[in-house]
Amino acid sequence: MYVIVGLGNPEQKYAGTRHNIGFSAVTALADAFHIPIHTRKHKALLGKGVIAGQKVILAEPLTYMNLSGESVRELVDYYKIDPVTELIVIYDDIDLATGRLRIRTKGSAGGHNGMKNIIQHLGGQEFTRIRIGVGQKPDGWDLADYVLARFPRDEEPAIRETLKKVVEACEMILSEGADAAMNRFN
Repeated sequence: MYVIVGLGNPEQKYAGTRHNIGFSAVTALADAFHIPIHTRKHKALLGKGVIAGQKVILAEPLTYMNLSGESVRELVDYYKIDPVTELIVIYDDIDLATGRLRIRTKGSAGGHNGMKNIIQHLGGQEFTRIRIGVGQKPDGWDLADYVLARFPRDEEPAIRETLKKVVEACEMILSEGADAAMNRFN
């Protein structure tokens, strides 16, 4: 079984923002594989289904971004998964150009507070993550204002295409492994 977690903030006012691209990715997975996400459990909104022949739990933590590790820890413990091989975390990255993907199986939080909290709660940095580029903040912008803003209309087609790639990347990770997905999507 795999747990696929998309990071974001739970209130409707954050829907569609750069910081909630992880939630958007989980929604794209749910839509692509007909997995309803409606169960509230483990401090998250969950859906159970099958992707690439593998049982999966899709999760959107309801803890707010900076406390995402609380939900991820509960999911790992309850479903008795090995985070090194059975956890995928999807989140935004301001160091990547809008629409770029970067898949890794370990690494630091890179300044992302949600990832810092997950690493703290798991006690390690070895788990698969898919970073989705949301672009660097423009000069003069506050970082929080930038990541909590919606994508401009001219970037929306690139984001829709990126979410399709995330679906393909997750399917490949589950069927062929993270290395194959890294070779194709990085």
